[in-house]
Amino acid sequence: MSTVKRSALGLARTFVGEQIVWALVGEAPLRHITAAHITTLDLEALPVDRTEVDRYVTKVMSALEAYSSRLAETQGGASWLYVQHVPIRRLITQLVRKLLALSAWPEFAATPGPLTLAPYEGLLGLRECSSREYRAYTVTWSGVAYALGAQAPHNPARSARLRKLTAPHLDSRRVDASTSSAMATAEVVALSWSSRHAQTLLPVLEQLAGEGRSSVLVDLATDPVERCPAPANGSVTLRPAPSAALTASGTVPGLRPDAEEPTGVDSTVQVGVHTVRLDRLERLAAALLEESGGCTQPSWQAVARVEEWLDELLDAVRPHTVLLSNDISPLGALAAHVAERHGVTTVNVQHGAWTPESVAWPALHSRHIVVMGDRDVAAAQAWARHPGAEIHVLGQPRFDALADLGREAQRRYLQKLLGACNGHGPERIAVWACQPFSPERLQAQADIILDGLMNARGCWGLVIAPHPVQEGHVFDRLLREGGEPPVAVADPRVGARGCLAGADAVVSVSSTCGIEAVLLDVPVVELERPGDRTLGLAEHAAAHRCRTASDVTDALDLVSRGSTQVPREARDAVCRWRGRSAADVAQLIMRQAEAGNSHTDPTDHQPEGADSSPPRGEGATVR
Repeated sequence: MSTVKRSALGLARTFVGEQIVWALVGEAPLRHITAAHITTLDLEALPVDRTEVDRYVTKVMSALEAYSSRLAETQGGASWLYVQHVPIRRLITQLVRKLLALSAWPEFAATPGPLTLAPYEGLLGLRECSSREYRAYTVTWSGVAYALGAQAPHNPARSARLRKLTAPHLDSRRVDASTSSAMATAEVVALSWSSRHAQTLLPVLEQLAGEGRSSVLVDLATDPVERCPAPANGSVTLRPAPSAALTASGTVPGLRPDAEEPTGVDSTVQVGVHTVRLDRLERLAAALLEESGGCTQPSWQAVARVEEWLDELLDAVRPHTVLLSNDISPLGALAAHVAERHGVTTVNVQHGAWTPESVAWPALHSRHIVVMGDRDVAAAQAWARHPGAEIHVLGQPRFDALADLGREAQRRYLQKLLGACNGHGPERIAVWACQPFSPERLQAQADIILDGLMNARGCWGLVIAPHPVQEGHVFDRLLREGGEPPVAVADPRVGARGCLAGADAVVSVSSTCGIEAVLLDVPVVELERPGDRTLGLAEHAAAHRCRTASDVTDALDLVSRGSTQVPREARDAVCRWRGRSAADVAQLIMRQAEAGNSHTDPTDHQPEGADSSPPRGEGATVR
């Protein structure tokens, strides 16, 4: 089980003259304080309303955008808050959560007052996260006090832990990846910075190659594990971006890292009873964007250099289409902006499931938006920012490989992991498609899953399938002693895709592998704990919604009885997929190029092309 965490700080009520002030103090002296007090760990554990958080985050981001979004722009005219919206929004979300938790504490709610910070504590820090790919930035409690107006003459912008992190190392194989003006032209340029992007984009590019269309696949990954594999077809050219661009660090020219507005200037935004200073938020944001966190969270200097490199690339290659599988995060939003300036149409293929809660920023920048299922159309229409945006329901190219999965081979692999090859071990096997949550959240999820399996009919075993970005050691603490129910961890190189077809059930919180299981008719247990955001499969009768261990037991008992059929309409709502999504996306790209990027008929509900198009109703285009 998990170890007990300790708080380094607490909040205590004090007085300055006759004014109530809430001071951050060390945990040791906190024990001797008789006035109202609480540890920051307990404070952060107080429940807050998710809808209220989202509402205030939107309000703060809008105020920050009006206040300073045009103070820093790339050479191509992209504002800092447009490109860096996702990491800044995540930071603001952490700030809002803490402010609402503070208001939820009855002692503060009864006597609110200003906060004083802890001297020398960094204003920005890191949360615990099992992801190898992302830095989970947060605002420390001293950072919260600073955002509310406290003076911080001795506080560094970043915590000691954050200062110790370095930018990803330069890759010697990428240092000379400069763009040559003599590079051959190609019809399509695609951008990838994760293995999942490559799995989505490569099938489409290979379909285009089969039609005699050339393309360039740009590999922006800074994690060696996430790099694109070499394309099998010679018509697809793999082009790595230079590491020096992706790992550059430095200040953000235009933002004001040191200057503050005079007291009394009206540049604040209200979050409940709290008055947040926008000049302070701007300084926190500038500090966050000075150091590069790699391709997923590039610094401002990295963004500027990548834009210059992409400009050179598009000038040399002269494509008619830029293909993306994420146009929301920094590099995707930047690529969409660069493509627009070059007069190149953009096609974005939905990477994962969309729910209002799961998308970091509800904004889609591409001209053509390919969505997985019928339920995604309304979201795409609401989030589209391009004035001529069109939505196409074509499934997910990454899932085309599901048609070739070997169920028997995967079953043997699961049995081998659980030691069940010789007739011993569990009769049924569940696969948990894991996500890179914090260790505490993973532990809470594991407890529910394991208790549910232990009480289910028959003998169940569990195979944990790590997410591609998770560190393997995070699962050591999830494995119970005693071996009941039996648990094993799949090889990260195998992952959920490599074993879910052999499972009797797949457990998922928000993994896209839950959708893959639905398409393969493998029953899905959708775990919905308080505070966890799911893919909403249960809302479409495509999964069993489970909030407790008892719910998990009931769902597994239904699986044992064979009562788990998913209707065709439910599958189409989640993902309208027939095993040929890559070909459909390729056809869309070719049609748009041949039509000069004109609008398609909004009443046309099937891709054009006689032999290669799916039957009517298998693909849809809507405005």
